[in-house]
Amino acid sequence: MPDYPQSRRQKSKSSRSRIRSSIFHRALVREFFVTGAFVSSILLGIVVFTQLIRLLGDSVSGALAVEGVAALVGFSALNYLPILLSVSLYFSILLTLTRSYRDSEMVVWFSSGIGLTRWIRPVMGFAVPVVCLIALLSFVLTPWSRQKAEEFKGQLNAKDEVTLAKPGVFRESNEGNQVFFMENIDAGSERVSNIFVQSVRNSKEGTMVAKEGLQEIAPNGDRFLVMLNGTRYEGEPGRHDFKIAEFERYAIRIEAAEVKESRPNFKSLSTAQLVQDPNRWNLSELAWRVGLPLSALILAVLAIPLSFVNPRAGRSLNLIIAVVIYMAYNNMMGVSTTWIGQGKVSVGVGLWAVHSVMLMLLVVLFYKRLSVFSWRRLLP
Repeated sequence: MPDYPQSRRQKSKSSRSRIRSSIFHRALVREFFVTGAFVSSILLGIVVFTQLIRLLGDSVSGALAVEGVAALVGFSALNYLPILLSVSLYFSILLTLTRSYRDSEMVVWFSSGIGLTRWIRPVMGFAVPVVCLIALLSFVLTPWSRQKAEEFKGQLNAKDEVTLAKPGVFRESNEGNQVFFMENIDAGSERVSNIFVQSVRNSKEGTMVAKEGLQEIAPNGDRFLVMLNGTRYEGEPGRHDFKIAEFERYAIRIEAAEVKESRPNFKSLSTAQLVQDPNRWNLSELAWRVGLPLSALILAVLAIPLSFVNPRAGRSLNLIIAVVIYMAYNNMMGVSTTWIGQGKVSVGVGLWAVHSVMLMLLVVLFYKRLSVFSWRRLLP
């Protein structure tokens, strides 16, 4: 006859094991998410702040219109987002598991039968959705943001000089033969005041000043800056050909900048365009886009053995090693993709050599942790 009490005990033990594993999984993923959100928000804030400072500097110098700053900051943040998510994923897992070692929680989990390899499942459960998002950004959204940023810069450069001019700032024309200064600009009425224009025509330098003026559009679409009740100075003061003339109305034709057709950068090409035109640099960019989600997944698992804290070696040693490994990994990816573009290595070698090295390092670190601390007996 079957031993019903023993069967019930086995079922009860199996049920407790499943409940313990479920609690372990949910608690770990929740802490991964909180830490990752904190790290990613800090990194994103740093990137947005630095890009905003750079673009505001370009705006103050007149190289960029003020209305283009916000859009370019957004495009730039979207461009950096795959790398930021990869870093956040790596360090969220690393910091969470390091804290568990420091607070002796690892001892509790190991004592309850959860071995080191059991950490891979919750880590993968948290990492896979983030890696999918990184892949979406790398293959689709980042190239789109780069393309839109280039188009937006082209539209800003195509605007005429008076449209780009800002009150109280000297601005040079696109051709370099005129300098504008306007103290006040009324966007609603198209009127300006205290105008200064210096131009060079027929090898003669002329300067015009007027207290007020306005912008007019001719029937054929040409734009003019009309200066009212002003004075024109032509030539060099002190020479016999120096002229001073007063005028009631003086119109200066505003040359619209031509949109220059430029070959798109391979970094802004869509993934489909890279595949359709497999030249060396397009293949190097494709290898970089494939490497971003792949490296994020490898780093997420690599954080498990790297999170070990040895009290005798110091609490921050594992973090320093983790930072060095990430920097070396990222630099090797950049070097390998550059070598693909330069034709020094094939696509297969440039794409898989670096990731294969990191996979071997991952296996070695897991083996070392399992063997040194005799965790093999705790494996399920």
